[in-house]
Amino acid sequence: MIVDVDPKQTYPTVGVLNRGRGLLYRDALAGSATAYKTLNRIGPGVLVYSRLKAFEGAITVTPDDLPESFASQEFPTFEFAPDASPGFFRILTTTQIMWDALQGVSKGMGGRRERVKPGDFLSIVMDIPPLPLQQRIVEVVGAVDKQIAALNAEVTALTAVLRRFRAQLINDLGVPAVRADEAFEITMGRQRAPKYAAGPYMTPYLRSANVGYGELDLTDVLEMNFEPIEREVFGLVPGDVLVSEGSASHSAVGMSAMWRGELPQPICFQKTLMRYRAIQGTSIPAFVNHWCQWAYESGAFLDVAGGTNIKHITAMRAVRMLVHLPDVRTQERLTDQLDAMSNVIAAHRAEASRLSAVRTRLLSRLLDRTIEIEDAE
Repeated sequence: MIVDVDPKQTYPTVGVLNRGRGLLYRDALAGSATAYKTLNRIGPGVLVYSRLKAFEGAITVTPDDLPESFASQEFPTFEFAPDASPGFFRILTTTQIMWDALQGVSKGMGGRRERVKPGDFLSIVMDIPPLPLQQRIVEVVGAVDKQIAALNAEVTALTAVLRRFRAQLINDLGVPAVRADEAFEITMGRQRAPKYAAGPYMTPYLRSANVGYGELDLTDVLEMNFEPIEREVFGLVPGDVLVSEGSASHSAVGMSAMWRGELPQPICFQKTLMRYRAIQGTSIPAFVNHWCQWAYESGAFLDVAGGTNIKHITAMRAVRMLVHLPDVRTQERLTDQLDAMSNVIAAHRAEASRLSAVRTRLLSRLLDRTIEIEDAE
């Protein structure tokens, strides 16, 4: 439904996330602050997509309890016919089948200039099962979705507890403080340069893009030439902790993860990262890992970072940070507790990931009728 914009009113606005991830809830828009003359009223239980980002899978079915919301004309909406289940189409919007179909009808010069017009969207042909089967698919897939949501909620709750527990144990103000370079060996990675793009010692290396919150993403590992002596200096060994040294996104500054030998050696690291390594007899890798996690979670890394748009910690600032460093035996005791909680969280994440893969395969086979709904149930 199209409404005229009233300069005296405010309008709660929404967008659509890519890959069928639902609505993006934006700040309310003042009628006096927009050039739009009209807006599209977005109701509950309707299909909506982004004409501009449809090729990225920006399509969803709105929640049944959606409060009054609005969007620009770039977000067409469609009501469902009596023989179409909104719940089924909500699930369908999360599939590669739907995203591929949207890409197929996307028109334009490429990239951000592509658009899917409503007429082209309605021209998409899909094999849609009859309503009773749609509803049964919603029940089966919905049961899996509920379990995934429950696991994710448990991860969120446990992570909050772990962060509080970690802050108490790792930053115990009753323990004497030392400079970080007395507690850990801190090394900046090597600068990337064109001269290292080829050579006889091409070596995989990690960069800030590979470091997430407590975990590494090793799906895209690049290579450059590291001489044998450089491999010694910049090489990683299991137990090393990598810290993102700087970022335009302040939320990523100081993000850290432990290297556990996931890839064959040698593997090195770039200057966008700092390597924190335990000092024998002074610190242990688990304590280094949890201290870096605490320094990120508490904002301690961000507090020492310099710069305006792009924040950098730098090794000079990192080594001057204070560490409340207990003796090694106490470190072992504390980190055993923290590792136990971390392992439970990791197990929940792994189970949620496994169920998500099961969901994808299950839905695909239900849609192409390679398995019957009775078998799925």
